[in-house]
Formats: sequence, structure tokens, C-alpha cells
Amino acid sequence: MHHPKHWPYIGYGHRVQPGEPYRRGCQLNESQADALLRKDLKKFIAHFVQYGKDSTILGVLAYNIGPSAVQKSSVVKKLKRGDRNIYKSYTSHCRYKGKWHRQLHERRCIEFAALFVP
Repeated sequence: MHHPKHWPYIGYGHRVQPGEPYRRGCQLNESQADALLRKDLKKFIAHFVQYGKDSTILGVLAYNIGPSAVQKSSVVKKLKRGDRNIYKSYTSHCRYKGKWHRQLHERRCIEFAALFVP
């Protein structure tokens, strides 16, 4: 069995889990990829249910950077303190392999605008 780092991603970023019938290079149609995305997002959002109206935005961030990274993030630390001024913290999660990426920053800004409930 391969270490999880080596399991392939399919669809819109779904990491194949043990026992799933997908393999590297598997081609999904749009509805299959959409169904996997929705399933993954529900799982990540449920992970942050204790944050109420913020569970969706935290779940989306977890889909992108992983739930343990979100738990350690300044976003969660602020929310735990009751500080809802999280825009800069949320949109700062835009690095890939240590480098800042404009597209990731734009994605975080769009996510924040669509999902943050004041």
C-alpha cells in the first residue's frame, strides 16, 4: 500500500482513498467530479460544525490546505477568540511550495466574498 502522499488526485482535487475504485489517470465526467467535490466538501464542513456559520468557509479552506492546517491557522485562532476580522488571514493561504501565487490569492478572495457570513 502506498503512503497517502502518493495517492492520486482526480476530479476537482479529490484525493483517492483506500477502497475507492479510482486509479491514477482515471477520467471522470463532470457530474462524477461534481459529486465527489460535494461529498468532500460536506465532510470538511462537518469537521468544523462547532464554528456554526463559519463552518462552510473553514471547510472550503480545509479542502484546499487540509483540516489540520486549518486547525492551526490564524483564521481559527481568531474565530476562537471571537475576532471575525479574518479576511487577511484567510486570503493569506495562497502559497504553493512556499511561493505566493496570484491565482491562489484570487481564489481565496472569491471564496471569502462568496462564503463569509458577517
